[in-house]
Amino acid sequence: MTMTDTERPAITPAFQHVSAVRKAKNLTATVLVWLSFLIAVVPLVWVLYTVIEAGITRIPYTNWWSQDFGDVLSDEVGGGVLHGIIGTLLQGLLCAVIAVPLGILVAIYLVEYGRGTKLARVTTFMVDILSGVPSIVAALFIYALWITTFGFPRSGFAVSLALVLLMVPVVVRSTEEMLRIVPDDLREASYALGVPKWKTIMKVVLPTALSGIVSGVMMALARVMGETAPLLVLVGYSGYVNWNMFSGEMAALPLVMNNERVSNPIGEGTVGFDRIWGAALTLVLIIALINLAATVIAKLVAPKTK
Repeated sequence: MTMTDTERPAITPAFQHVSAVRKAKNLTATVLVWLSFLIAVVPLVWVLYTVIEAGITRIPYTNWWSQDFGDVLSDEVGGGVLHGIIGTLLQGLLCAVIAVPLGILVAIYLVEYGRGTKLARVTTFMVDILSGVPSIVAALFIYALWITTFGFPRSGFAVSLALVLLMVPVVVRSTEEMLRIVPDDLREASYALGVPKWKTIMKVVLPTALSGIVSGVMMALARVMGETAPLLVLVGYSGYVNWNMFSGEMAALPLVMNNERVSNPIGEGTVGFDRIWGAALTLVLIIALINLAATVIAKLVAPKTK
């Protein structure tokens, strides 16, 4: 025998009455959250507006993207930052080629093989220390090791080595977090089918976490591309395009800004002012494109759900 709807006991709905105190607390928390959000956003919008307003005068010109400063006098209107763009991209790309595999392999060891081991604890401690190392310290270390001890010349490759020290801990941390959120059920299901651990990592764990790993890598790359200290210590400024990472002076967008600050007056309306803010806006646009590419790639490689 089953009860009809009229015979079933009525279910008392939850939260029939919300007290005034709870409503006040909820309103206070909501206001504080929105206020904190606005406090964080206002400086960001202010900085972005300032960079766009001051740097937009040079961006629309074609020669800004297709020429360098090699044949232009320091105080002469004209030229472009092609040499800085190429230097920034080359140094960042070489840094990523070294740092990304190294960081991902370290993260795989920490999550998949070294849980609870003494070596994993030491590695985690060293990664934490490395993540707090200032960029100038990383640059001085590479200068002492690569240039002073080994005798190699100052070059774009030395800059990339310093950037590797700054990028590796970010890649390790982001990849480690992405691997940890992969459900253990997927690993156990793969092991139950007789799949070796290394193949489980390659075919199951990494593809599942790949979208987050890509986003973390792109964010780390965008972060190191704006560093200035390694450029000042490890390579000299060149107004010409230099494709050789192992020899000769090489420009980068942060180095272009510093050179213009030193060699030209930077009052509003001057050549130096326009070049500095134009290079700053160019760097912001490149980083924005990298972040956009990270978002698109992460969506493309994310696991498909029905």
